[in-house]
Order: sequence, then C-alpha cells, then structure tokens
Amino acid sequence: MVDQTAPKDAPILTGSGAILKSLEILGIKDVFGLPGGAIMPFYDELMSQTAIRHILVRHEQGAGHAAEGYALAAGTVGVCIATSGPGATNLVTAIADAHMDSIPMIAITGQVFSSLMGTDAFQEVDIVGITMPITKHSFLVTDPAEIPEVMAAAYQIATEGRPGPVLIDVTKDAQQGSAPFVWPGRVELPGFKPVQKAHGKQVQAAAQMIAEAERPVFYVGGGTVRAKAQLELKAFVEAVGAPVITTLTARGVFPDSHKQNLGMPGMHGTVPAVLSLQESDLLIVLGARFDDRVTGKVSEFAPGAKVIHIDIDPAEIGKIREADVPIVGDVREVLLDLIPEWKAVAKTAKSLDPWWARLNKLREDYPLGYVDLDDGLLAPQGIIKTIGEMSGPEAIYAAGVGQHQMWSAQFIGYERPGAWLNSGGAGTMGFSVPAAMGAKVAQPQRTVWAIDGDGCFQMTNQELATCVINDIPIKVAIINNSSLGMVRQWQTLFYDGRHSFTDLQPLDGPEFIPDFVKLAEAYGCLGIRVRTEEEVKPAIELALKTNDRPVVIDFIVSREAMVWPMVPQGVGNSNVQYARDHAPSWGDE
Repeated sequence: MVDQTAPKDAPILTGSGAILKSLEILGIKDVFGLPGGAIMPFYDELMSQTAIRHILVRHEQGAGHAAEGYALAAGTVGVCIATSGPGATNLVTAIADAHMDSIPMIAITGQVFSSLMGTDAFQEVDIVGITMPITKHSFLVTDPAEIPEVMAAAYQIATEGRPGPVLIDVTKDAQQGSAPFVWPGRVELPGFKPVQKAHGKQVQAAAQMIAEAERPVFYVGGGTVRAKAQLELKAFVEAVGAPVITTLTARGVFPDSHKQNLGMPGMHGTVPAVLSLQESDLLIVLGARFDDRVTGKVSEFAPGAKVIHIDIDPAEIGKIREADVPIVGDVREVLLDLIPEWKAVAKTAKSLDPWWARLNKLREDYPLGYVDLDDGLLAPQGIIKTIGEMSGPEAIYAAGVGQHQMWSAQFIGYERPGAWLNSGGAGTMGFSVPAAMGAKVAQPQRTVWAIDGDGCFQMTNQELATCVINDIPIKVAIINNSSLGMVRQWQTLFYDGRHSFTDLQPLDGPEFIPDFVKLAEAYGCLGIRVRTEEEVKPAIELALKTNDRPVVIDFIVSREAMVWPMVPQGVGNSNVQYARDHAPSWGDE
C-alpha cells in the first residue's frame, strides 16, 4: 500500500532496499552477518551495491561479537545481521554481552511472513520477546513504509544516553513489499530523553566535597570510555591530584603510565587500587556501576567513604550504593562543568600528601608481579607482558574470559581508550577472536591481538576462516594451559583441589586435542607453537611481521599458574590476598 502522505518525489523502494538505504544514510560502512531464508530478500538487495561491506561470518555469534569489537574500536555503532529462528537466537549471547557492557549495536534479523507468525512456522522464533530484557529496545517491522523511521530510531536509541544494543526484526513480506522511502531525520521518541547536562547545584556540591576530602579516589568505569571523556578526565584528575583506579572496562581511558593511576580495582585488582577504595573517605565515581567484581561484599565496601556518583543512566545511581551527591549526566559534559567549579574551591582543598604517602607505600610493598613455576612450563603472565611490550600502546588487544583475560588486563600497559576489548559484564567465552576481527575491520592500520584461552578459542575459532577469506590479518595468542583455567583455579583454592571437568586435555592420551597449529594451518593461517622461553620473542616478532594472513601462536603454559591478587567471592575487599594465603595489612599502621 502506498503511503498517501509521502512526498510525491519519494523513491519507491522495497523494504530490503529501505534497510540498505537507511544504513547508508546512517554512515554504516561495514556489517557482519550470515544469510538464511527469512533474511534472503535483504541479502539479494545487498549483493547489488558497493557502499556497504558485508563480511560473511561462520556463526551468528561471531557476527555479534565482531559488531561489538567494531563498535569498541571505532567508537561507533556495530551492525550484525541474521535470519529468523536459530540465526536470531545465535545472536542472543552477543546482544546480552553488548547490553551488559553498554556497547552501541544494531542487530537486524529476518522474520517469517507476517501471515505465518504465531503458527510455529519453520524457523519462527519470537526474537523480539526473547531479547526484550537484553536490549534498549526491540522493533518488529511488518510494513515496509515503517523501515526508515525504525532504522533512524534504532540508531538514536543505540547511541544516545547510555549506549546499548537495539534489535530490528523484519518480516519477509516487509522486506519484499514496496513503499515510498521517506527519511525522517531525527525521530521524536516519547519517554526517551537522556540527560546530558547536570544540575549546577550538584556540580558545585561535588566540587566542594572533593575539596573537603582527605583521601579521595577517582573510581572510573567504562561509561567514561563510552562518553569519550578521556581528555576531560585527565585534565580534572591532574587538577585535583587524587589517585585514579580504572575498572576492567575502563582500562586505557586514563593512561597506565600516569603517576596518579593505581591500576585496576576489584577481585583481581592491584593491592593499592583495592585498598585505596577501602581506606578512602570519598569516592568520585564516573560512569561505573558498583559491579560485584569491584565491590566484593557490598556492606563492607569502602566503609568510610562518601560517594559522588556521576552517570548518564539514572537507574545506576543508588542501585548498589547510596550516593551523597548524585549527578545524572554525560560524564564528559559533567567534567567540563566540574573543572571551573573545582578551580573556584581548589585553594581550600586539603593536602593529599599523607594520602599519597600511604598509597606509595602500598605500591612499593605490593607491586604487580608473578613467579615462575617449577614445572618447566612457561609463565603466562610473562608471555602476555612481552606481547604488550613488543606490540606497544597503539595496538588493540581483545581478550576472552578467564585467567588470560585478567593477566591481559594486569600486564599490558594501556595508554588510550579503545586499546582493550573484553567481555566485562557478561563474561562471554568466545568473545576474543570475532571481536578482534571486528576491531581489525574498524582499524585496519593497527595491530590487533586476540589473547585467548584454549577453552575460549574453541568456541569461536571458525571465524579464522572469515579472517583469511576477507583479508583480516589478526594475531591470536592462545594461552594454552590445557584446562578451563579460572574454574580450575577456584577448584584448587575453594574445592580442595577437586578439578571437576576442567581438564581439556586427557592426562594420559595424545598431547594436543585439537592441535591448534594444524587447525590454524587448515584455516590458511600461520600456526606457531611455543614451548620455551627462548621461543617467545621470535614467535611474537614473526607474528608482528606477518600481515598477509592471520597468525595463531599456541603458547604452552603451566596449568598451575594463578591470577593474583585476588579477593575471594563473598567477602569484603579488605580480605584481598596478594598471593596464596598472603594478605597485606591495611588501615592505620
């Protein structure tokens, strides 16, 4: 049916053509997807154009994580595409991941004919209903005339306010049907009015509270990265002179090399970072949500601290910890307002010298480090540290989930936002390889490493084929301890060493199942195995020199290596252990 209100000169496009045209208008250059029956009309349209690069993945989960990696590396929206039913449900993990880590993503799925919906038709799944709790919004489109407005709205919702994923489910008949294409420009969305600028009184109160504090700490979360507030953060932090801790998803937003950076807080954070929060009298929280991995037992977290909480999402303020000064607004905008307010009260600020004396003593006594084990196998921490040193701060590092993720967060120096990609909130195994692929598409001039575990790698390694065919030369470092390392560590520490189903290699069978070097070669990659310390640097050097295909290095490491420091789950952060059965003293000495 032709829309009678549409301008007479509006072009008539199919629904598929309208999706494509909308993507072009929105500035989308790259998409990741896998075709199927219900999305076939769109794929037919996609074939006849050159404005958008489509990268054919081997699994829809790979498309979702690639879109996430693309969004994180480029600082823009990632787009993934799948068919109905299992194609759409295979995206769910990546959509949930993007939701937890506030990553702007648009997922476009095909749906069965609208006349068949509700009949349990072949490959029919209510993906809008399934994804409703894990998206900012989900759309079902049955009329091709609705597509331009829906696409424009989806982009606004995904990128404005707290970023996140949006799903657009388009029936097959809506893709095949035609309608005038009318681009709406900015869409008015009732109830969706993200607050950018904070209330002036709250900003003044925050500046005054900072001036009165004797032991303030900047607690910086991933929202600061999403707000692109790194320059404003650095200016304000240096003006105040207080210590900074950066959460797992905020690594790089404040340079690791900066003298005020204490490192990462939380379950596997540095001792100075963890204890600075515990001993603080003021937390200046920027774009962070008091995640349980940071707080430990909430009732014992930072017991003597007042809280200034700055976040664009009002739902996060007061959710876990009551804020003395709640500030709703974009972190960057709030910092721009805070800087002049701070200048007005800076002369009255308390000296932070005693505070820094305490923190520097903690730095001196409890530096981040590791010990080589006596089993003759490589230390994974040293390998990851060497990768970071040889590749440098301009590289991008994507990690899976587990021990290698924590070591990558600890032992690589991050100097800029967008250098560190990982699954923080959801903790998704299989994130690394497709995310690195997406990042390399977004930033082809940068070296991109996927630092993965042997468990994680086996979930999404098929995307190496995608990388080879599409000339996406990522580097993969497999930290191969023949086990599900983090689970095994917990079993060692808390289950009396009962390693229940965490050994991925049989102890009395063939050494490599699978053989990752042969697997890499089967995909058309360069495969390298490293067993000795002498082989580490030459292997990394060869990987850095090889840019005509992906490289996979299988680092054989000790399964007894553990992540330290550690705060056991369910206890307060004051129980941080520097090494096994070794806890630092804290508080007044």
